[in-house]
Amino acid sequence: MTQDSKQASGEDSLIARYFKPLATDLGAFGLDDDAAALKAGGEEIVVTTDAIVEGVHFLAGDPPDTLARKALRVNLSDIAAKGAVPAGFVLTLALRGADESWLAPFAQALGEDASHYGCPLLGGDTVSTPGPLMISVTAFGRLPQGRMVHRAGAKAGDRVFVTGTIGDAALGLDVLRGGVAASALADDAAARDWLASRYRVPQPRNALALAVREHARAAMDVSDGLAGDLAKLCVASGVSAEIELPRIPHSPAAAALLARGAVGVEALIAGGDDYEILCTVPAGRADAFVQAAQGAGVAVAAIGQIVAGRARPRFLDGQGAELTLKRLSYSHF
Repeated sequence: MTQDSKQASGEDSLIARYFKPLATDLGAFGLDDDAAALKAGGEEIVVTTDAIVEGVHFLAGDPPDTLARKALRVNLSDIAAKGAVPAGFVLTLALRGADESWLAPFAQALGEDASHYGCPLLGGDTVSTPGPLMISVTAFGRLPQGRMVHRAGAKAGDRVFVTGTIGDAALGLDVLRGGVAASALADDAAARDWLASRYRVPQPRNALALAVREHARAAMDVSDGLAGDLAKLCVASGVSAEIELPRIPHSPAAAALLARGAVGVEALIAGGDDYEILCTVPAGRADAFVQAAQGAGVAVAAIGQIVAGRARPRFLDGQGAELTLKRLSYSHF
């Protein structure tokens, strides 16, 4: 994502107009070079990348401002789950055309989020495509050396925590597609709109990063579904888990749909796009973690514990009976 004002192509003009104002870090060199520079300063740099693709991660016709926020925030969610502080990001856009009515709100929302989360644009690339729109972000974070929180590290006896509420994004997508959730909430426009916003605009828990770094043994963000992502964490750590279904936090809208039997719990815990933090905390640090989360203004819920063994995590209902899941998470393939 570089531009030369003396011989500006259409791509160069697009970058200069919409994205150069977002490149506020000195290491971005005003997007006039072929690379950016991040100073480590004795810290470690955490790197993560996620792409969102039309028809897969968002719907054709979704507002461009929500796409900008989602593209950056899904990466910020990974940064937070590692216990890191955002440092900057690079952006790749594959566009069908240079449409000012799309680019202007996209760039404005991207700039607002970059400023809010302290994660400036450092560079990237812009290309044309005849296919679906694609937005790819690679984000960088900082943290003290040796302090990154991995998926591996959970131990038997750890408490399992999640932030926020689980399943809203999956319901939001169903609402936008006119599915069963949309029908069940036909008379509740506010609930439909709220669920749709949870799908379109994730709420990364970067305010919790320090608490995760200080207290968690293992962590990751919930992107493909709580059940599947917990299974991944357990495999990486060589452990299993027992989760109490009644303790998994759900929003009022999701809880109402569950209570009415409009959706089953599997749709909520195996659905993707929550972008909450899943972590395990030693029992002796659980209270301190909860207090730190309260201080950060992030809701957390203890939903179970890590147990010895390598069996698939068990999800238990209020009577202790295990729920048999037909699927654990969203899968691209």
